[in-house]
Amino acid sequence: MPMTQIAALPAPRPEAAPRYPQEPLLEYLRTAQRSVRSRARTDLFHACAALSDDPEISARASAEVLMRCLGQALNKRPHLHRPGESARSFDEAWLLQLSNSLQSGDTSSAVFLLNSRVPPHARQGIIFLLRAVADGIRQF
Repeated sequence: MPMTQIAALPAPRPEAAPRYPQEPLLEYLRTAQRSVRSRARTDLFHACAALSDDPEISARASAEVLMRCLGQALNKRPHLHRPGESARSFDEAWLLQLSNSLQSGDTSSAVFLLNSRVPPHARQGIIFLLRAVADGIRQF
């Protein structure tokens, strides 16, 4: 499978200090979602296998792949607001809470969140991609 070049995503806008610790993650995912929304869906397992070992490339690719595959995992198109909006959709709140649970080691909450919306075959892929994005943007 030929690798396509991953377009560089802009870093989240450094406006005011984030109101929530995970706001940069949300802004990054919103930007990624807007850049891939017209592309074809990507199979979650093939996408995870194709990601780079380079942390910067991996973060960009992971954000794009997560946004392209999330609808497949949720069995519906996720709703993300435009970058910069203060409102949060249910899908955005769910992603941020899942990321927070994974980062803090709150396994019970992460399992609950995943079990409530994601089929078993897609859970590991979502965890992998969300962690890769969150870890990657902390390095920016």
